Amino acid sequence: MQQHNQLAERFWFVRRPTQFAADVAVLCGAFFVAYLPAVNVQLGEFYTEIVLRQLPFVVLVQFSALFLVGAYSILWRYVSIEDLKVFLKATFISLGILLAFRFLLIFTNFNLWQVPLSVILIDTVLAFGGLLGLRVLRRFFYEFGEKNKVFAGKHRVKRIPTLLVGGGRMGATLVKEMSGRRNTELEIRGLVDDDPRKRGGSVSGYKVLGTTGDMPRLVDELNIKQVVIALDEVAGMEIRRIMDICSAIPVRAQIVPSLNEIATGRVSVSRIRDVQIEDLLGREPVKLDDENLHDFLTGRTVMVTGAGGSIGSELVRQIINYRPKCLLLVERAEFFLFQIGRELSEINDVEFVQLIADVGDEPRMRDIFETYHPEVIFHAAAHKHVPLMEVNATEAIKNNVLATRSLGTLAGKNGVRDFVLISTDKAVNPTSVMGASKRIAEIVVQGLNNQFETNYVAVRFGNVLGSAGSVVPIFHEQIRKGEPITVTDKEMTRYFMTIPEASQLVLQAGALGTGGEIFILDMGEPVKIVNLAEDMIRLSGLTPYEDIDIIFTGVRKGEKLFEELEITGENLDKTNHPKIFIGKIAEYSNDEVERIVSSFRSAIVECDESRIRQLFNEVLPEARIGDATPRATTESDEPTDGKFFVQPSTTLGLAEK
Repeated sequence: MQQHNQLAERFWFVRRPTQFAADVAVLCGAFFVAYLPAVNVQLGEFYTEIVLRQLPFVVLVQFSALFLVGAYSILWRYVSIEDLKVFLKATFISLGILLAFRFLLIFTNFNLWQVPLSVILIDTVLAFGGLLGLRVLRRFFYEFGEKNKVFAGKHRVKRIPTLLVGGGRMGATLVKEMSGRRNTELEIRGLVDDDPRKRGGSVSGYKVLGTTGDMPRLVDELNIKQVVIALDEVAGMEIRRIMDICSAIPVRAQIVPSLNEIATGRVSVSRIRDVQIEDLLGREPVKLDDENLHDFLTGRTVMVTGAGGSIGSELVRQIINYRPKCLLLVERAEFFLFQIGRELSEINDVEFVQLIADVGDEPRMRDIFETYHPEVIFHAAAHKHVPLMEVNATEAIKNNVLATRSLGTLAGKNGVRDFVLISTDKAVNPTSVMGASKRIAEIVVQGLNNQFETNYVAVRFGNVLGSAGSVVPIFHEQIRKGEPITVTDKEMTRYFMTIPEASQLVLQAGALGTGGEIFILDMGEPVKIVNLAEDMIRLSGLTPYEDIDIIFTGVRKGEKLFEELEITGENLDKTNHPKIFIGKIAEYSNDEVERIVSSFRSAIVECDESRIRQLFNEVLPEARIGDATPRATTESDEPTDGKFFVQPSTTLGLAEK
């Protein structure tokens, strides 16, 4: 038995004797038919002896061509249009070989190899057409049998009558993927699409029955229990409109994630999920300059600090798509480092090193630099929670300023090519310790850019949905417990990005940087936190203010009602990417940067938080850091249409982070 298994591993025809026999029969039959006078009018009679002599040679050439292009690695039951390319390659290879023997040996006596030209052409068409036809027929019977199976093992598969919204590429791909699964719970009964050109058409045998406006009628007529949204590119307002229709019917709604969320770009049944708040915000998929990013990351040793955090871990996931030489995962939280390491261990050909370290620990970080020699650094490690930093100002300076200075200096001394600081919109006209500390970090990085050959840049963006400590998981937890959702103020407004979008743009900004830039990401339209809370309650199948109340707790220390787009006197320049801008900010001299850092270091030694707040206001003319009272909202706090937003904090707080 063991010998048989080993033989089966080496020779496919031991595993698939039926397929082998069928292919042999098709190839032999095609060659015989090609010699028939009724088919090949150029032949006056049927040369049985010649056919039998030439048959082994021709079949051997054709089998060799099939093996050469890997045709036998394709499973019959899953043959697709893409596999046609493989058979076409085999067809032309075998045709070329047979024609070569025909014409190169025409003046010799090797009649065995001189297959008539007409026979070669007819046989090639019949042979490879027959092989492909066999596979298509096999798939037809497989899918027909799977579609009609009502049992999975001993248990009946309960199928849910489903209406698909979207007859485009994503919808068509999903339908095809579902047709190949016998255990899918979805039973598609039709599609709807608002494109009038698709009305009355069909997708893989399923008819487009109408538009989204017809959904209430179709749900009733077809006894639909679930709606799946599978639209290629759709705005959040459109998803919200479809969700409102589903809520009014009512019927359960799910969605296929956008390609921005699916790193592989593959649409499948397993990815269908409930509609989330990110879908309603409707951020457009990010289009990246892959060539630029490959030049930036491929084959290089890349370090990510804070690699276990929300932004850091997503940066890691995005970076591996560009095949770095090695990934250095620096994180001081053991559990988070274990999690991202475990995730990477399941991916083939990804070399990474898990390094437990505090970026402020200079001896430890120096050892890491000397051992692994990073070429590109993404510095995502930081304290980012606004209210917590208000009562821990010394720690904000240690981690966000001094550790950044130490890490950046080591990067310069060790010849790191690129250093990318993850900053935040809170650094704009800061009213919080966290925001002010990140603004100082930007100043420090710009100062280092004047001292070393390393390209130092900073990237600002706003709130990230779903990050640790953000409003989304906090609201989810409050809804789960049936507690009122707490929002600081009815007018509290924020800009939001999804974690994948933010991470992708950070990579792109890093690749665009030449040193000294502060990149600002286009954050889109602002969102009221109270509207966010109401949407999340509805997505949970509940009614705001009835099932779940929303209470307002008041603006906390360091918070603004409205985030600002730019520092006074700061101009924005365009880059090659439509969502990335450069903030033209006046730089501090090296002497000024040194005095700033020394002053904060002295305040840290004395544990003087009042002095730290005072230094913020002295060093940053735009800062308004108070002891207790958040600054009043002014007209400058109002969001301005047509401007673009800045910065990321990896966490949000209840209304900010």
